[in-house]
Amino acid sequence: QLQLEESGGDSVQPGGSLRLSCAASRFTLTYFNIGWFRQAPGKEREWVSCISRGGGFTNFADSVKGRFTSTISRDEAKNTVYLQMSGLKPEDTAVYYCAARGPTEQAMCAMAPSEYDYWGQGTRVTVSS
Repeated sequence: QLQLEESGGDSVQPGGSLRLSCAASRFTLTYFNIGWFRQAPGKEREWVSCISRGGGFTNFADSVKGRFTSTISRDEAKNTVYLQMSGLKPEDTAVYYCAARGPTEQAMCAMAPSEYDYWGQGTRVTVSS
């Protein structure tokens, strides 16, 4: 079974940047679409971004567009997907999860958590002054 492990979460000041990593083991991520989600205390899990297999399609939630845009990527050699976050705001504080759907032939990645088959344990991001 595919296993995912997130890392890179930290405490930063507003305006700061972080790069989150989602590393896979037991299977290659090549044939999986990958999504990033976050869950703040007392709130439902929220979709943040996703990248399709091959990286040909990416998408970002409106709440992060312009700050995270064009900064989701995958390194097939390292079996890892990255989410670079910049211009962080206190409302970005949450536990961030990566999820995988596949193996799939889908060229577009999904936004709904129910579309994903495998989940990591999460990495915590705190943005405060």
